Amino acid sequence: MSSPQPSTIRVGRRYRANRLSGPYDAIIIGSGIGGLTAAACLSKLGKKVLVLEQHYTAGGFTHSYDRNGYEWDVGVHYIGDMGAKHTMARRLFDYVTDNQLQWAAMDAVYDRLFIGERQIDLVAGPKPFADELKKQFPGEEQAIDTYMDYLAQVAKAMPGVTLGKVLPKLLAGPFSHLARRKAPAFLNQTTQKVLESLTSNQELIAALTGQWGDNGMVPSESSFIIHALIARHYLHGGYYPIGGASEMAKTIIPVIQQGGGEVFTYADVKEILIENGKAVGVRMADGQDIFAPAIISNAGVFNTFGPLLPDNAPHKDFYQMKLGQVQRSMASVCLYIGIQDNAENLQLPKTNFWIYPGSDHAGQVEAFLNDPEHQEIPLTYISFPSAKDPSFAERYPGRATIEIVAPGPFEWYEEWADKPWGKRGDDYEAKKEAYSQRLLEKLYEKMPQLRGKVDYYELSTPLSTDYFCRYSTGEIYGLDHTPERFEQDWLKPKTRIPGLYLTGQDIMTCGVVGAMIGGLLTTIAVGGAKSLPLAKKMFVG
Repeated sequence: MSSPQPSTIRVGRRYRANRLSGPYDAIIIGSGIGGLTAAACLSKLGKKVLVLEQHYTAGGFTHSYDRNGYEWDVGVHYIGDMGAKHTMARRLFDYVTDNQLQWAAMDAVYDRLFIGERQIDLVAGPKPFADELKKQFPGEEQAIDTYMDYLAQVAKAMPGVTLGKVLPKLLAGPFSHLARRKAPAFLNQTTQKVLESLTSNQELIAALTGQWGDNGMVPSESSFIIHALIARHYLHGGYYPIGGASEMAKTIIPVIQQGGGEVFTYADVKEILIENGKAVGVRMADGQDIFAPAIISNAGVFNTFGPLLPDNAPHKDFYQMKLGQVQRSMASVCLYIGIQDNAENLQLPKTNFWIYPGSDHAGQVEAFLNDPEHQEIPLTYISFPSAKDPSFAERYPGRATIEIVAPGPFEWYEEWADKPWGKRGDDYEAKKEAYSQRLLEKLYEKMPQLRGKVDYYELSTPLSTDYFCRYSTGEIYGLDHTPERFEQDWLKPKTRIPGLYLTGQDIMTCGVVGAMIGGLLTTIAVGGAKSLPLAKKMFVG
């Protein structure tokens, strides 16, 4: 079997030491959407920013790739809050792209849940959303109304939680006390516990938590904060970037370059340089040292406080201890499918499918992990990117793509972890093939018209996630969003090490917009008083 060809979609400029044009005001390690957002915001504050990405293309989980005449997104399946210009998420996107990124709405039914034999549609718009659920669950009107109210209460409490991450210590203490007084008591309980206080109907709870794959935690373990943020994020429907996911990095990079900055790919940072107890630069894999007064890590806390931070760094022991208090999020597999026909002919919807064997999310996951061969796959998510992107048909005429995401623990593939990408051997391929066939069957059950039509498919495993995004166990959402995670006061932009900052999904929450808000918070922490007009513009509008 020939090894796969690397993708031709390349965003960013290839790193060479002689292409550096310092001095830089800030260096950002990693070009995920949090790092790119921080870079664009800082550039607009007049700073010259260097972004260093070890992968061959910029964008982190927002990159796209092509193979065999097809193109797929790897992490951007849908984004909420893009339909109206006044939402914070849309303001932020318009700001960092200079209004260059355009959006296409999905169908009114943006998520379709299959729970056992039942089909439940999540419909765009708070009222249609609630009405459809009430139709499905007669007698639960009160619970559904209270649930909608709870989502609104979490949204009101979030600015307090968010600002607490960037206020100086002296202010943060009293402020967080005030924010806590205003926050509802249920804010950081587990999702399951909060919903069981509203209803005893487990099918309704399963439906309300039918997007749990968007944060990778079953409702009995996740904080209600993350559940509510995601549910509310999509209340007005789902949107997709026109031109595909790679348009995000493509439209942000010029903003960084306008400030004299650059985004380099194949730029492998080996170590953060510490002098006199301060972070002062980075050392590249080629031995080149690059210096700047602000070093911002978008590489996740495990990478930042592990391999990237030298042992002589102050507070390294403190952070190593803190890493013991958070967990890496779930790992997954993704099946990328190509069909030689267009989305319209194939009747592909602008709707995501979430397929569950029954309503006990946690029980199904546990059963599957204990006996993956014989137990039902506990969550199968199916996305139809070529139907969501109106430009796809002209870019790839007569072609369509589908993606299927499902749980896939790192341990399943661990024995091949030291083998090179694309050359892991027949056993590995056989294991992938067996799971691919099970996932294809899930697709054919819901869309029998596709049987026999698939032209190409390939499965990515947690090993691919590690190879491309440097998440060593294939985790896709950074840290687990448990109630404990939201109690960690060290998960914020400013670290205890002078000159070193964090950004991305670990400091706020997962997802594209969660990581972007992380990027905004880092900008405020680095920019100080200069960034206050930006903070006001983004948070207040």
